[in-house]
Amino acid sequence: MGILTMSKKSYRIFFFFLWVFILIPSVLAHAGQEEGPGTLYAHSAVLMDASSGRVLYEKNGQEFLANASTTKILTCILALEEGKLEDLVSVSAYAASMPDVQLNIREGEYYLLEDLLYSLMLESHNDSAVAIAEHIAGSCQAFSQKMNEKARQIGCKDSWFITPNGLDASQTLTLTTGGTVTKEHGTTAKELALIMRYCLEESPAVEEFLKITRTSNYSFCNKILSEKGEVSDGARSFSCQNHNSFLQMMEGALSGKTGFTSKAGYCYIGALKQDERTYIVALLACGWPGNRTYKWKDTRQLMEYGLDTFELHSVEELELNWEEILLSPVEEGQGEKIGEEIFIHLERSSDEEIPEVLLKAEEKLTAKVEKKPLTAPIKRGEKAGEISYYINEEKWKSESLNAGQSVSKIDPVWCLKCCFDLLWM
Repeated sequence: MGILTMSKKSYRIFFFFLWVFILIPSVLAHAGQEEGPGTLYAHSAVLMDASSGRVLYEKNGQEFLANASTTKILTCILALEEGKLEDLVSVSAYAASMPDVQLNIREGEYYLLEDLLYSLMLESHNDSAVAIAEHIAGSCQAFSQKMNEKARQIGCKDSWFITPNGLDASQTLTLTTGGTVTKEHGTTAKELALIMRYCLEESPAVEEFLKITRTSNYSFCNKILSEKGEVSDGARSFSCQNHNSFLQMMEGALSGKTGFTSKAGYCYIGALKQDERTYIVALLACGWPGNRTYKWKDTRQLMEYGLDTFELHSVEELELNWEEILLSPVEEGQGEKIGEEIFIHLERSSDEEIPEVLLKAEEKLTAKVEKKPLTAPIKRGEKAGEISYYINEEKWKSESLNAGQSVSKIDPVWCLKCCFDLLWM
């Protein structure tokens, strides 16, 4: 009986340690993982807060990859900003030679820029993209320079655009040192999201961009230009249908653009707005032929994760003493009388638009105020300090504090005036 009892105890001890060795590594591994939306098909993915530009989730979000026709959101916004919708676009032989997908425009034909933009964004026609680029900049090469300049202005550091339609391409550049470097057409999921954010939030052509990219169907015809310069409708008619299926998938779907090449795989950039929260999803390398629907599954999954996990917060929720923050003393400044302590009112750089950001329940928003000592003379608008906002320990955004009025320095003339004022009191 003693031996049998010991054997049962031994089995219990054995199985106890077996479970410990099995469960603890699993628990530790799970604890080390960041909460997220779950498994995604896309090799590279980003969920971004459109209001702040903050990345809420990323998977290989800063890896440079080919991005196919999602490039066309940049082509579209550039054309809207630098061209006019009523512009007449002439078709070159090069534009007409583009491979599928194409509108089948012909050399020598004319089209309205507005019509070609619908062709570009609804059907993703490659020939329309080239005709637009040549009209705006004179050549595709010159247009690609504009694309890269705009990308830098937006904040993209790792993107490089060669074609206006997103077709895979490489380019050899000569360096100032005499050497060469080969660049590929592509971007990162994070920077593609930044470009979409610009299209939705910052561009002067936001309304036109949204109108085009949200249209379900659009019809138009080519144009005839007479010798007198009169424009009339031609005999060729076209109909475009929007292939952004996400617009019908979720309430609040705002805009988007699909893309595919053999190198890039399926790509997508899209946006959704609900309850004043706007999310952007960027997906690169999200499957190849046979996996066409992966991008829609990933987009929905990321959007639902954003809606379920984040809430919109304003910096106005912070308990800050704005009266004290926005009042600052000035040394050696002219006041109403000698010896008077001078204060000036400071103005926030984002007074008209209060910064807002999406936060998880466990994330904390804090602020730090730094004001520099002020000595007259002070000019209105001169920077007098800064408010920095932090999400947990990471700096998110800063606002400048600027002098609300000018203050002159004490001088002999002012002192003499004060003396006369005292004598006549």
